[in-house]
Amino acid sequence: MGSRRIEFVIAENPPKRLDKAVSRDVPEEASLSRTRLARLIEEGALTVDGAVVQDPKAKIAEGAQIAIQVEEAEDSHIGPEDIPLEIVHEDEDLIVINKPAGMVVHPAPGSPSGTLVNALLHHFGGNLSGVGGVKRPGIVHRIDKETSGLLVVAKSDAAHQGLAAQFEKHTVERYYQAVCYGVPDGNDPRLRGVKGASFEPGNILKLTTQLARHKTDRQRQAVLFQGGRHAVTRARIVESFGTPPSLALIECWLETGRTHQIRVHMAHAGHGLIGDPTYGGRRKLAAKALSEAGQAAVQAFPRQALHAAVLGFDHPVTGEALRFEAPLPPDMAALLDALRQ
Repeated sequence: MGSRRIEFVIAENPPKRLDKAVSRDVPEEASLSRTRLARLIEEGALTVDGAVVQDPKAKIAEGAQIAIQVEEAEDSHIGPEDIPLEIVHEDEDLIVINKPAGMVVHPAPGSPSGTLVNALLHHFGGNLSGVGGVKRPGIVHRIDKETSGLLVVAKSDAAHQGLAAQFEKHTVERYYQAVCYGVPDGNDPRLRGVKGASFEPGNILKLTTQLARHKTDRQRQAVLFQGGRHAVTRARIVESFGTPPSLALIECWLETGRTHQIRVHMAHAGHGLIGDPTYGGRRKLAAKALSEAGQAAVQAFPRQALHAAVLGFDHPVTGEALRFEAPLPPDMAALLDALRQ
């Protein structure tokens, strides 16, 4: 058996019940369902401010320190695989990877192999943090399978804990580049009417909502305004395409980091991402809005046009400020070239 320890703090305005508050605030990287969390509470695997609490209905307060010890069976199917990795940075404590689109971060039902974890085990063996458990060695955070870009991996437990604390405090710098339908301009009256949308100086769109798993489609996230996880996304226009402008290259940055956050927020604003099968769809564009090459490129783009371009954080051991950039991958660069024709 392997084990992992998950620590976090109950955020503001928590539900009154322990199980509901923990389900809301547990880090998404923990991959623990509400049912699993309730069982862990009843088994005595959860502490509140250092004391074991086994009643899922117990009252809970904002600021409570939660720790969960999760026991996991060893999985013989998770092994090293000789998969190439683009390593942007490596030192004694951490690795920064430029993940290609199409790669799942860790094994899960439906993706038992070919993941970043399998590749990490081949390249780094046992020299990875164990905080995430035997199924997620070194994994501090995730990006979606079909999203490309930067991701930091911990080699040591100390590095893992230091990085996780920065993600929890929302101090990690994360910028994404995306191509969306329409142009999210502050002069558009339709955007002014979107609940949770506002504009900051510099024509920066700010989206402030809560997010939670969709009630009927568990693969989706849904926008809420109470009862979910606080989520804030900002976006600015980098370049627009078409006559009249019909698409835009945007830069997005995260104040929080929720599952599918940029994808669901931009869709909520009416500017879903090109190629996103879950939220963006494949919209019909005006016949002459783009060149034939541009139209064809949009229709053929096989994934959500989203790339994690910048990742910045303080080194968890030395304290040095680190910032990394990854250029657009070839498929997104080719898409932009076609849109400019």
